[in-house]
Amino acid sequence: MKLISWNTNGLRATVKQGNFDPLFKKYKMDILCLQETKCEAVQLDDKTKNVKGYTSYFSHSLGRKGYSGVAIYTKVVPEKVEYGIGIPGLDDEGRTVVAYFKKGDFGMKNKFIVLNCYFPNGGQGPHRLKYKLEFYEAFLKLIDRKKKLGYSIIFTGDVNTAHEAVDLARPKANEENTGFLPIERTWITKVIAHDYIDTFRYLYPNKKDMYTYWDQKTASRERNVGWRIDYFFVSKDLIKNVDESKMLSDYLGSDHCPILLEVK
Repeated sequence: MKLISWNTNGLRATVKQGNFDPLFKKYKMDILCLQETKCEAVQLDDKTKNVKGYTSYFSHSLGRKGYSGVAIYTKVVPEKVEYGIGIPGLDDEGRTVVAYFKKGDFGMKNKFIVLNCYFPNGGQGPHRLKYKLEFYEAFLKLIDRKKKLGYSIIFTGDVNTAHEAVDLARPKANEENTGFLPIERTWITKVIAHDYIDTFRYLYPNKKDMYTYWDQKTASRERNVGWRIDYFFVSKDLIKNVDESKMLSDYLGSDHCPILLEVK
């Protein structure tokens, strides 16, 4: 099973720039998870919304147009799809789609869940950092509950935090900036302590200068001054089945690059 996750920084812009269709043609993924789509499904043309061979599911911000939003495209129709993490006040921004798959789907030996999430940014004041941390804790409780029900877990998306110093180009300069605050990084450490595994870092524990986001205003991508803030995590039972986890660094069309996970 091949999964790709990508913060598109605006799906309609991605389509207009000609960077959407080639992703399907080049990588032929089984599941595509998009974040920061910045649109509702009704705002998309039929070809984008209904890609041949896939079923799509969208969630959008309820109170702010052109903001946040996530989508899942999948070759196998899930048993069930849920939107949000089930907490009033945390689900208004269209940040989460949860797809349930049964044993045997994509050749998997256990029932499993794919959670696609665009985690909040902690900038714009203390209230947003508080919101981000509340969202983090609610999300972890959610996946823990699902795991206890016997599901294997795959969660992906823009987590908006670099975990360790190796995960951003300038750690010292960002020690007091959101996205690398100790309290944000501690949550990722907690996720790992709950037996969810950062697949890229598991496969490549010492690999440096590997990022998923670059600031466009400073043309940092050309200089590779970036952050690794997009992840594929799996529950511990799945890690033996992970063949690859990598960045598709050369694929353009956003300030993020797509990331890929292959699970046998």
